[in-house]
Amino acid sequence: MLECKPADTLIEMNHKLCEDMDQEPTNKEQYQRLFGRLVYLAHTRSDIAYAMSVVSQFMHSPSVSHKNAVDQILRYLKLALGKGLIFSKNRDLEVVGCTDVDWAGSVTDRRSTSSYFTFVGGNLVTWRSKKQNVVSRSNAEA
Repeated sequence: MLECKPADTLIEMNHKLCEDMDQEPTNKEQYQRLFGRLVYLAHTRSDIAYAMSVVSQFMHSPSVSHKNAVDQILRYLKLALGKGLIFSKNRDLEVVGCTDVDWAGSVTDRRSTSSYFTFVGGNLVTWRSKKQNVVSRSNAEA
């Protein structure tokens, strides 16, 4: 991928990645190794966290479209070299939290994904996203 064309976007907007039995399978071991290497990078590159959570859902049976999504992450990283988390010294230690939920965002099982971010003094210190255990029937329930 060293000679690949860089990409401006990390993941296709309104992507429809799902588990489809009709899709052409790809090399499972290669997919898992590549994903495993990207996991370490995600600790300092919070911008790839969402895309990583999407492609992680297909570890047991990846297809060519899932491999293409991982390749898109690599092409984005090539364009965004040198970016990462920067922690700056700040006298103000205000704690700010943000949260969001997509309603029935998974094409495969219609479950919602919730996420949160926590900032201390303007620095991102924690973040998490989690797919809900049950299917939500409304935004309020999600």
